[in-house]
Amino acid sequence: MKASIILPLIAFALLPSCGSEKGETMEEVVVTETRRETMRDMPPRLHATSDERFRNSRSSPVSAPTPDGWLQVPATEFRLLNYRFGDEGAGEVWVSLAGGGLVENLNRWLGQFSLDPVDADTLETWGKVPVGDYEGIWVEASGTYSPGMGQAPRGEQALAGVIVEGEDGLLTIKMVGPIPDVQAQKDALKEFAASLEWKQP
Repeated sequence: MKASIILPLIAFALLPSCGSEKGETMEEVVVTETRRETMRDMPPRLHATSDERFRNSRSSPVSAPTPDGWLQVPATEFRLLNYRFGDEGAGEVWVSLAGGGLVENLNRWLGQFSLDPVDADTLETWGKVPVGDYEGIWVEASGTYSPGMGQAPRGEQALAGVIVEGEDGLLTIKMVGPIPDVQAQKDALKEFAASLEWKQP
């Protein structure tokens, strides 16, 4: 019992000698440096959406007018242009720059609907649509959509989209939502793709 009392007393007695020489006094240090608060300072959110996870946006190299009935929402790290549509806002449209090849990305989209992959020769028979001054591959799918990133699969969904080789690499325009909502907006998506403009550097 005595030993447990003596040890803390010895440590307490040594404290004044730490950090200063004999006869010197400690100077008060005032910290005035500040920094901008970022998302890293915010507590993590369970069940966050993709938009909330990737809020660090960057300037988009493309621009386009927002179609009637679409709501533009903040861009994210992976969505240069970002929209919602449909009666309940369940539909999404986003424009991204993607890595990898055209066939690789297209098959990733098809895989999200559990559809068989295709090869480059098959793409020659697929429809083409204008994307600004370019031409892209038109893609459609429907069924159960598995978006990944921990999100549960969603049934009765449809995909309409375009993949094109652009000035900054592979550009993708992807629309996903309930089948009736996507069917009603396919023409608007084609008009949107045609209206895209690449910004001057």
